[in-house]
Amino acid sequence: MHRAHVIDVGAPRDTPQGRTRTGTKQHLRPAFAGRYSSLSRRFFGSIIQNQFSTTVAPQRQIILCYSLNSSSHIPVPPATQDLLSLRPSPLQPPCTAEYRIFCWHGINTPPPSTIEHPVIQFLANVSNQASLRETTSYGSGLRKFHVFCDIFSISEADRLPASFEVLHSFALWAAVPFEPVSVSVARKYLSAIRAWHLAQGWPPPLSPEHFTRINWSLRGMENLQGTRRRPVRPPITLQMLTAIKATLRTDQPFDACLWAMSSCAFFGMMRFGEVAVNARASFDKSKHITRKDVFLRVDLAGKPYTRLNLPRAKTAKSGETQSVFIVEQGDLCPIQALRNLAEVVPALPDDPLFSWRDNKGLVRPMVKTRAIESINSILTAWNWGTTFGHSFRIGGASFYLANKVDPEIVCIAGRWKSLAYETYIRAFEQVATQHLGGLASNHTSHA
Repeated sequence: MHRAHVIDVGAPRDTPQGRTRTGTKQHLRPAFAGRYSSLSRRFFGSIIQNQFSTTVAPQRQIILCYSLNSSSHIPVPPATQDLLSLRPSPLQPPCTAEYRIFCWHGINTPPPSTIEHPVIQFLANVSNQASLRETTSYGSGLRKFHVFCDIFSISEADRLPASFEVLHSFALWAAVPFEPVSVSVARKYLSAIRAWHLAQGWPPPLSPEHFTRINWSLRGMENLQGTRRRPVRPPITLQMLTAIKATLRTDQPFDACLWAMSSCAFFGMMRFGEVAVNARASFDKSKHITRKDVFLRVDLAGKPYTRLNLPRAKTAKSGETQSVFIVEQGDLCPIQALRNLAEVVPALPDDPLFSWRDNKGLVRPMVKTRAIESINSILTAWNWGTTFGHSFRIGGASFYLANKVDPEIVCIAGRWKSLAYETYIRAFEQVATQHLGGLASNHTSHA
């Protein structure tokens, strides 16, 4: 039994901050059992839900919470079946990517870096853990390094510390078809190995001269690769978004969540990593958006909009909150999608915003791979091709540009720091006629 209590958290920060079955395996979703009458059917309780119909922005935020027992632990990802799997080892215990540079060890003892005093050593450990703001990408590179070492029988003693010969070989291997990545990613892998050495108490493994030699080799690999690039990511179009909504049963938990994240990702030009998690266990309320990070506001024209506060974003500085602003959009309205999500999937303030309840009543964050698989099954049934998570961000930007929204507004709304957003507009053929068509005929009519 949950015990309810009301918390006044003060004024919120206002800083810039019926399924159409067209296939036999169109969508897999656990059945929703029960109405969960013991839980509030709102994001933050009945008081907050009333904000959705008000015309005046609230001065204080009142949330209805439920007392739950929780414990902190290092999350363990679900088992995966990669083509190049990592050999199990007690030196590399299962954990999510962000913890690997701290939890994965070697058999050698690093040299001392401080005096042997408990206070100094405690401070060294604390500063070591806090030195990096984002370590997930380092974890990916570290895993690739250990896969390489397993394949080529590099002993544990030769992995930490790693020699120039080992790391040079690893960089070459990573950039060729054994485990193909771009040369720039291979360089990031080397940065991950360097960070791992430092986190484990070892000096940097490569000297400037070593980097010069490895870069020489990688430049050659880059020339051999030629102009190979990542495949073009197709955009989600307004027609696709309409098909997704028409297919989903938004009165069911999984589908309600899938529709809300699809609509918000499109109209909010959000990265898919901002609306989904890599694994169920990887959800972290300090990094991912929660139910309490949603705020209804009214602009100067008296029109409602919703602000989504992102605790962490790709282009944000450490500790900076970025905000996504979504407005009413007719039948595909993301605000209405969030209202529906609040009704169908009741949850606590610290639960994931984009979450659903399984048949046991457990709140589960939406996992990226499952969301993409579900969306692609729908689009395939409607005779469209495969899309990717970033397709929503690309599609949203293309949609606004096609409707003559000023590019600077698109840049601000999409939280691009520069005109880098232009690299995402790969669907120009979808909007070219609206921007360029009819110009010649206008001139000839006056001739």
